[in-house]
Amino acid sequence: MKLINRLTFIATLLCTLVFLMAAFGRAQEVHYNYAPGTNFSAYKTYQWVDLQGPGGKVPDQLIEQSIQRAVDEQLAQKGLTRVEKGGDLMVGYHAIIREEQAVNLNGFGWGGGPWGGGWGYGGMSSGTVTGQTSTIPVGTLLIDVVDPVKKQLVWRGDVTKVVDLKKDPDKNYKNLQKAMTKLFKNYPTTGK
Repeated sequence: MKLINRLTFIATLLCTLVFLMAAFGRAQEVHYNYAPGTNFSAYKTYQWVDLQGPGGKVPDQLIEQSIQRAVDEQLAQKGLTRVEKGGDLMVGYHAIIREEQAVNLNGFGWGGGPWGGGWGYGGMSSGTVTGQTSTIPVGTLLIDVVDPVKKQLVWRGDVTKVVDLKKDPDKNYKNLQKAMTKLFKNYPTTGK
């Protein structure tokens, strides 16, 4: 590192780390939990219900239909059939959209020559770091699966991701499908 000024190197490294943290912070986050001892293989049907709690239904009927369709696809792959009434399970969702601040930093700099870093006499360097903040919408979709006979929540999963409702609806649906595939990978199909 003879020719690179230590301060410029540190500033560049810091900017790179902040950029990577921001990039990883925007990835899908998936969490799930289930009731131990539940025999999931005993469930054959489910029905959609409106749930009370944080968030709530999406006010856009088209988005609500997309959410239900994406979940229906995953539950069908788990061997469950949707019914209008009398399902073995009740399925509902909560949707929460919040705004987060994102920080984008750019670093510019240059370091001294052999008189700066190579021979240990100090050196001349200059550099700047500029930043810009922006607001990004982050959505969390929470799916609850309830046993109506036991009146007990048997599985809950949530996925969080940056959302852009201004995108093409087909792209949004593909993103929703990916999120539901990732989430329902954790749904048990046999008793635990």
